[in-house]
Amino acid sequence: MLQEWIQIALTLLIVVVITPFFGRYMALVFQEQRTFLDPIVNPIEQVLYSLIGVKAKDNMTGWQYARAIIYSNIVMGLLIFFIIMNQEWLPLNPTKIGAPTWDTALHTTISFITNTNQQHYSGETYMSYASQMWGLGYHMFTSAATGIAVAIAFIRGLTGRPLGNFYVDLIRSITRVLLPISIVGAIAFMAAGVPETLAGPVIVPTLEDPNISQAIARGPVAHYEIIKELGENGGGFFAINSAHPFENPNGFTNLIQLVAILSIPTSLIYTYGIFANNIKQAWLVYCIPLAILIGFIIITAIGEYNGNPAVNTLLGSNQPNLEGKEVRFGWAQSALYAAITTATMCGAVNSMHDSYMPSGGFVTLANMFLQIVFGGQGTGTAYLFAYLILAVFATGLMVGRTPEFLGRKIEKREVVLASFLILLVHPIAIMIPAAIALAFPDQLAGTSNPGFHGFAQVVYEYASAAANNGSGFEGLADSQPSPLAIATGTAPTTTALWWNLSTCFSLLAGRYIPIVGLLLLADSISRKQPVPLTTGTLRTDTRLFTGVTAGVILILGALTFFPVLAFGPIGEFFQIRNG
Repeated sequence: MLQEWIQIALTLLIVVVITPFFGRYMALVFQEQRTFLDPIVNPIEQVLYSLIGVKAKDNMTGWQYARAIIYSNIVMGLLIFFIIMNQEWLPLNPTKIGAPTWDTALHTTISFITNTNQQHYSGETYMSYASQMWGLGYHMFTSAATGIAVAIAFIRGLTGRPLGNFYVDLIRSITRVLLPISIVGAIAFMAAGVPETLAGPVIVPTLEDPNISQAIARGPVAHYEIIKELGENGGGFFAINSAHPFENPNGFTNLIQLVAILSIPTSLIYTYGIFANNIKQAWLVYCIPLAILIGFIIITAIGEYNGNPAVNTLLGSNQPNLEGKEVRFGWAQSALYAAITTATMCGAVNSMHDSYMPSGGFVTLANMFLQIVFGGQGTGTAYLFAYLILAVFATGLMVGRTPEFLGRKIEKREVVLASFLILLVHPIAIMIPAAIALAFPDQLAGTSNPGFHGFAQVVYEYASAAANNGSGFEGLADSQPSPLAIATGTAPTTTALWWNLSTCFSLLAGRYIPIVGLLLLADSISRKQPVPLTTGTLRTDTRLFTGVTAGVILILGALTFFPVLAFGPIGEFFQIRNG
């Protein structure tokens, strides 16, 4: 047991150690200062700027930045939808996979352009190599880069700078951050045994009977896998995601994946510190999600280590809960992965969250409800500072002084925008469709479990969509039926259609409304004149204020979502405890 806890601690320590180096590098990139990649990347970027007609020095307002994101995402969405629906006729389709249903293609398109990668299909049986690489893989870069661009624009606004240019930030995020690391990561994955090939499935005899053959799927996995983790995308090349031995074959690849998932959202907080010229505040803010994450990891790991009381009673001894887990990772690395992938909105899985004990279900849901531990790619950082603004407002009311943040007054417009983003949009995107699905459990929800667990399954799916996470509790009839089932009329298509279309609402609302709000919030703050610091100014770079911010985060999260947790994993915990 001690060895497993040491592994968890070392993984988190690695992330903390690389944070200042990676954070400083991203600050250099987005402050357009010299980096070691300049001789290689500068000519490429100049060509791209010329092709799209953008000047690197052109700044955008909040509305212009938001419109650029929406317009570009619409164009990219049309591209991916075209590729998926025409994959039967496109090259790189060795197994001749046909087009999915229109609703699955629509859901997949929206899911990938929103950096969610929620999958209602099995990747190896429903997507060709062309769709996986040209459609889904391409959007793993652009959607992640969009999130980074939003974070950088938000940081610029908070620190009194113009927001910048979306197209420039998008290109620099790809050419200087995502692509170089992905190249190195893909090589490391290939060296560790992850396949990278355009050949079709390999046919081999089974171990049970040499006269019976089976097809083993493979493909260009290595390069797909690294951007899946680094960009917090989470969509699996194979149906079982990073639990598949071709995606995540051993402890070394598992460590790379965990560090890659955490690296950008953690380092962006340090990047903020450099922009604000206040590294102390950056580390204090950094400690908020880190402390919550550590607490959530401990809760999840203890639950899995203690195992299921009902099973332990039958065994006559206490055993870890290994249901739905790969033996090569065990209870500790599975619990660590589950907590990190839902904390960062990555959504990749190396075990099945549906099989976790109620404490694990509580943590994975709570992570997606809060969205700041460390949150989505880029947007999680912006959400964290939106909470900071609410904390400034609350403390300002307590001391009877107009709240200020970084020398700029926080007034009605900023408070309304921050409150709207945190207290209204996310709950609406989850609660309304979940209530409809739960009102028609057989016709729409299609849950495989009754009671508390079935309730959690439904809410989890919408929380995953609204938080742009993409992982699933599973147990829902949300997957596209097989072509044979459709042809013979034996497939219950109603639930799959409902899940595809209803989660599209949560995907879009959870992605674009907050992005627009965050950009308008940053734009509003950037236009304010700084006020001089006085002895009465509330300092935001103290341990006391950091504690107040953490309290605001937990209280607002508890007030909003505690009833849902009570009817889900908390209720299930007491149900299991009482036998």
